[in-house]
Amino acid sequence: MKNDEILYSVADKIATITFNRPEARNAFGDTTRDRIEALLSEAESDNDVRCVIIIGAGSAFAAGGDVKGMGELQAGHDTQVLAQRMQVAARVVLFIRAMKTPVIAAINGAAAGGALNLALACDIRYASDNAIFSQSFVKIGLVPDWGGHYLLTQVVGSGRAMELMMLGEAIDSTTALRLGIVNEVFPVATFREQVQSRAQKLAAGPRDALAAIKQGVYAGCKQSLADILAFEEATQIKAFLSDDAREGVRAFIEKRAPNFN
Repeated sequence: MKNDEILYSVADKIATITFNRPEARNAFGDTTRDRIEALLSEAESDNDVRCVIIIGAGSAFAAGGDVKGMGELQAGHDTQVLAQRMQVAARVVLFIRAMKTPVIAAINGAAAGGALNLALACDIRYASDNAIFSQSFVKIGLVPDWGGHYLLTQVVGSGRAMELMMLGEAIDSTTALRLGIVNEVFPVATFREQVQSRAQKLAAGPRDALAAIKQGVYAGCKQSLADILAFEEATQIKAFLSDDAREGVRAFIEKRAPNFN
């Protein structure tokens, strides 16, 4: 895959990763997973990046794995490449969850298979009103990957996850919103502007506090209440004397917007 098939840009403290194979509904090619991993790492190490957006070019978010390429691997009885791709995908999912930087999935159209599960790994998900979602693996005799069994079940519960994965049927953005798969749905005509506006709010926020919130939310999915209370005490004490907290309190008292650094 050529590098221009995934685009990367940084503007106004927001890094944007764009799947750029619109003619193939942005299906993942041979090196897509490695490229995503590298770009996320680049964004996380850039002190000027305060938010990441993942989006697709054209009318689709991404169609997931390249089925034609899968057929070629099957013809060659090649599971080694498959295993390598799954290992990179696993690293991407775990890296997103460990990043201090908030990651937005901007689902601007169809999100299928692994692409949907990549979106589920992101911290916040917005969808256009023409987006569709499908755990389409079963349609070709496969099982979900990219952490889908865990990620989808965390969001919708076991019964709904079973149905979506076992039937593989597509759902629309209204249903995805009702199930909690996305945070909000925007009209396709203003979708990119709406996502950018919310990304700008995150980018203007107190970086360390946002990172701690992200860490706490994901810890809350698997740790006890007592563990989370201890986490909150430790992180709150650390945040309390930070420059951002001092600025936030001053701004509140002075009745102005804070300027977090």
